[in-house]
Amino acid sequence: MNYLFSDITTMNEQGDAHKHRYITVEGEYITGIFDARPAGVFDREISGKNKLLMPALYNCHAHTAMTLFRGYGEDMPLSVWLNDCIFPAEDLLTSDAVYNASMLAAAEMIRCGIVSFSDMYFFSEDTIRAVGETGMKANIARCINCFNPEETKETDKRFLEALALHKQYHNSFDGRIKMDMSVHAEYTTLPHTIRYVAEAAKALGLHMHVHMSETASEHRECMERNGGKTPAQHFASLGVFDVPTIAAHCVWVTDEDIALMAEKGVFAAHNPVSNLKLGSGIMPLDKMHRAGVRVVLGTDGAASNNRLDILREMNTAALLQKGRDMVCDAMKAADMIPMATVNGAMAQGREDCGKLAAGCRADIILLDMDTPNNIPSYTPVTSVVYSATASDVCMTMADGKILYENGQYTTLDIEMVKHRMRHTVAHYFDQK
Repeated sequence: MNYLFSDITTMNEQGDAHKHRYITVEGEYITGIFDARPAGVFDREISGKNKLLMPALYNCHAHTAMTLFRGYGEDMPLSVWLNDCIFPAEDLLTSDAVYNASMLAAAEMIRCGIVSFSDMYFFSEDTIRAVGETGMKANIARCINCFNPEETKETDKRFLEALALHKQYHNSFDGRIKMDMSVHAEYTTLPHTIRYVAEAAKALGLHMHVHMSETASEHRECMERNGGKTPAQHFASLGVFDVPTIAAHCVWVTDEDIALMAEKGVFAAHNPVSNLKLGSGIMPLDKMHRAGVRVVLGTDGAASNNRLDILREMNTAALLQKGRDMVCDAMKAADMIPMATVNGAMAQGREDCGKLAAGCRADIILLDMDTPNNIPSYTPVTSVVYSATASDVCMTMADGKILYENGQYTTLDIEMVKHRMRHTVAHYFDQK
């Protein structure tokens, strides 16, 4: 399909806006951005009246199938929530449950303008299947942990599964699926395991995805176990940062950690809503930004958020730093847009994505600016960060294919997705 978006306000990945523009999309790519109407014949023209067109959003830290546990185990600190609720519930996971939960998550993310996510979880094939069917993109990592000092890379079933998934699915579905390597965290994975996972990622040219310094106790206990090394220093010493890495949370990182992350090019995945809900703290976003750390945004799982909504994460991240630092311009609205778009694409190794430019993938969202909460809109970037909500997303396009428009999904049956998920929940918790 060839599209013409006509007489529309655009906002690029840096938050710069322009009125009365024309954008052409042919197949999977943006082919031109014009100040005057271009010549040509198009399969469809989409009016830009009262709309804002911008790059689609990236969710760079998710446990997608945890939509199954949305609302299950609330108002608990992380350690209690994990050990008493989530880990026992995850022992009952099945292939069907993960697929149905992943389909629901995909529907929610598409509705919220998200076209790609970085997932760290189990039953990866079922999440991959959901991504393939819905037209989204994803970097999928089979989460690896290990408490057995006798385990080796030849006997570690989780690691061997990750290697098999890479061989079968990396760059599948026309490149929409990329496989990453992942260790869950320092406190769940022995050093020798972290090292051989990192070595495999480097040898295969893959990215890494880890949890890091999410809580004060995690950060402190890592130093006690590892001769004073922080989680960031520990991961660096084991080779994790020798490949492109998403480090999720980074709430308790030190100034030295921040300098190390900037030096190594680590992507820090900020999950402000989840960190607040679990009482984990607030990432020092302004420090990271000033130090040159590439920050991306994530939702974490729906069990700890409870929404998969990057627009909300942008808003929360911006407001948190103002309140934390008591400086109203600690982080500006325009600082949020790269975190949600181009930085996310870079973190996933998608160099031709995340930008509003000719030759880039047509990953586009339209926001309805004619809603009460968006009127008036003096500056589009501040409207997006401080006023807009996910309900304002009126179109989500990935690789030039419309996945959602004006309440209608094009790649999934939302009523069937909801029905299957309700059935899964009823059956799942009957097991307990």
